[in-house]
Amino acid sequence: MKRTCLQALKVMGKMFRKLLTFEQAQQLIKEQVRPRQLDSEKILLLEANGRVLAEDVAAKIEIPPFSRSTVDGYAVRSEDTFGADEKNPVTLKVSGTVAIGKMPRIKVAKLEAAEIVTGAPIPNGADAVVMVEHTERAKDFVNVFSAVTRCANITKAGADIEKGETVLRSGTVMTSREIGVLAALGKAEVKAYKVPCVAVLSTGPEVTEPGKALLPGKIYDINAYSLSAAVMEAGGKPLYMGVFPDDLEKLKKALKHASSSADVVVTSGGVSVGPKDIMPKALASLNESRVILSGIAIKPGKPTTIGLIGEKPAFLLPGHPTSALLVFYLFVRPVIRLMSGKGSTSGQEVKATSGSRMFSAKGRKTFVMVSLKQDKPGNTLALPVSTGDSGAITTLAKADGFVVIPENVQFVDFNQEVTVHLFEKNC
Repeated sequence: MKRTCLQALKVMGKMFRKLLTFEQAQQLIKEQVRPRQLDSEKILLLEANGRVLAEDVAAKIEIPPFSRSTVDGYAVRSEDTFGADEKNPVTLKVSGTVAIGKMPRIKVAKLEAAEIVTGAPIPNGADAVVMVEHTERAKDFVNVFSAVTRCANITKAGADIEKGETVLRSGTVMTSREIGVLAALGKAEVKAYKVPCVAVLSTGPEVTEPGKALLPGKIYDINAYSLSAAVMEAGGKPLYMGVFPDDLEKLKKALKHASSSADVVVTSGGVSVGPKDIMPKALASLNESRVILSGIAIKPGKPTTIGLIGEKPAFLLPGHPTSALLVFYLFVRPVIRLMSGKGSTSGQEVKATSGSRMFSAKGRKTFVMVSLKQDKPGNTLALPVSTGDSGAITTLAKADGFVVIPENVQFVDFNQEVTVHLFEKNC
């Protein structure tokens, strides 16, 4: 039966009375959102950069597919060059020339040589190549001034990849390097996990879309754009839904449309307990929706609300740009990565020394944005970046990572060793 707005308000009131810990929030997401990778699809190799491989790839051919020369020179029988040096060269008859792009028809017989260029196939009979620098041509003959051993200056067939060898595993993020390997194997298409579509929308009567005239009392929509970029960095595809006023019915329709159009819904603004903060109410009052949590004992990001619309996860983030991006990094990003096949990651950490005293919010796990600076060889300073009282969009742009202060710790002292959790600079 459809819940009324009054019932939704009562539900939200109960949820805000007790904040969940950071760890409890993570556990609830794991248990109730249950993020899992999407199905796979065939895509063109030229479109595979950044995508996640959804199959093991075994080589159907050898790489290289034939033995080839690694230098310009002469293909020879190595035994014919034994004893050759600057004073006593070996003279060999030039039986022909080997070019790139076709298999040679000539055969190198005893005391013969074939002129060859880098990358060309090794002709039958030859088992080594003498560099051109160690030879001197005399019409149909060549003097060899340096002996070579068997396989010298030759890359053997299959030296790089053997036929039947598994060269790439499912779950590999494809970059230019992996795509080069797949191209070498002759693959024009590859199976990859689908990219999760993430609907992004903003709320608030003061928010204006970039490109429009900025009227008095208005601000441009920072969050939709920064969050959309964060979605792409996490491996998802953002779907910008626009800016919506603080109107319960319009927000309900927007959430329903967003959940029917995407795999994940991300909103910003309207999640606190004020009269205009109605996003949690809109979510709770939808048919087939479920609020998993509303309020986390963290700073910033306390009023964050997370739920499900049908089976689609919905993350209602604070309107403060720094809070929205940090909460996205902590809770939304891991879900998108799992759905895209990239898997969750805890990110990199470095040890540093606190450049000043950092205070926590009483009873809440506090995330302090810091920038890193080398003050002397072997010592890295972690300097807090001011978050400001409102927008402060530059905070995360200036920050290299964050320091976590537990709920039961009042402050981190000056010159104290800290662990800095680094923001990743790519997907």
